[in-house]
Amino acid sequence: MTAIRRDAVRVVVPASSANLGPGFDSVGLALSVYDELIAMVTDDEGLLVEVVGEGESVVPRDESNLVAHSMLEAFTWMDVPVPGFILRCTNAVPHGRGLGSSASAIIGGIVLARAMVTDGRDRMTDSDVLQLALRQETHPDNLSAALFGGFTVAWLEPDGFADAVRMVPHADIRPVVLVPPSALATSKARALLPDTVPFADAATNLSRSALLVHAMTVDPRRLMSATQDRLHQQTRAIAYPESVLLMERLRESGIPAVVSGAGPSVLAFPGPGTESMITQSAGEGWAILSVPVSLTGAREVPVPPLP
Repeated sequence: MTAIRRDAVRVVVPASSANLGPGFDSVGLALSVYDELIAMVTDDEGLLVEVVGEGESVVPRDESNLVAHSMLEAFTWMDVPVPGFILRCTNAVPHGRGLGSSASAIIGGIVLARAMVTDGRDRMTDSDVLQLALRQETHPDNLSAALFGGFTVAWLEPDGFADAVRMVPHADIRPVVLVPPSALATSKARALLPDTVPFADAATNLSRSALLVHAMTVDPRRLMSATQDRLHQQTRAIAYPESVLLMERLRESGIPAVVSGAGPSVLAFPGPGTESMITQSAGEGWAILSVPVSLTGAREVPVPPLP
C-alpha cells in the first residue's frame, strides 16, 4: 500500500545552461547554483506556497506555481491521491536569464513529489520524470541537465519519447556565468528563430556539436571551435545585443563564450590566467559568477535540524 511520508522532504535542483553554442535544444550543462524545495504533507486540504529569493515578488503562490503544479502532475502520474501540503521554495537560480529556472522548477517539483511517496521510485523512474517534465517544457536540454547533472545530450525520438545521456565534464571545465541586470522571456527569444536555415549553417553546427562532446569531456582546448554557432545566436541578437557583443569580445580575447540558453546571460570557459580578461570585457552592470559544474542533478537531501 502506498504511503505518503509525513515528515518534511527537501530537494535541491541545479541551474543549467543549454545549447553551449551549436547544440541547440540538445545539450545542457548543470551548474552549481541550486533552488531548494521543502514540502510537508498536512491534514488540511489545499496548498500553502512560500517563495523566497529569486522571483519572490512575481512567482505565484497557488496551484499555478510551477513547482506546485509539477508536484500535482507527478502525484497524478504515480496514481497517488493528492495530499494537502506546504511548499517552501528558496530560489537561487536567476529567472529569465537563460539559466534553466523553469526546468529547475519543473524537475525539482516532480522529484520532490516522488520523494514524498514511500515507493515513489518504483512508481516513477528517472525516465518517467523526463517524460512528465516534457509536457511543460517542449525541449529536453535544460530538463536533462537539471535531472541528471553533469554534461548531457538529450533528444526526442520520432514518437516524442525523450531520452538523454549524461557525461562527466573534463576537470578543466570551469564555467563563468555573466548575468545581465535585465531578463528576457524564453518565448520572446524563440519567436525570433527562422523556419528554415541554410544548409551550410546546419552542416557547420553538426560538426561543431560533435566536436563539443569531445571538447567538454576529453580536450577543453578544442572549446573555441566547438562552441561556434551559426543557427541561433546571431539570429536572436536583436533580443540581446549586449550579450552578443560581450560574447564576441570574449571570443576575440581567446576565451570560448556562448549565449546561455535563450539568453541573455553569457557562459564563458576561461583558461588558466584569463579570468581577469572576463572582468575587463564585461564592464559595469554584469554579475560575474564562477560556477562549478554540478555533477549531481535534482536530489533529496536531509532537512536541516531546527535551531
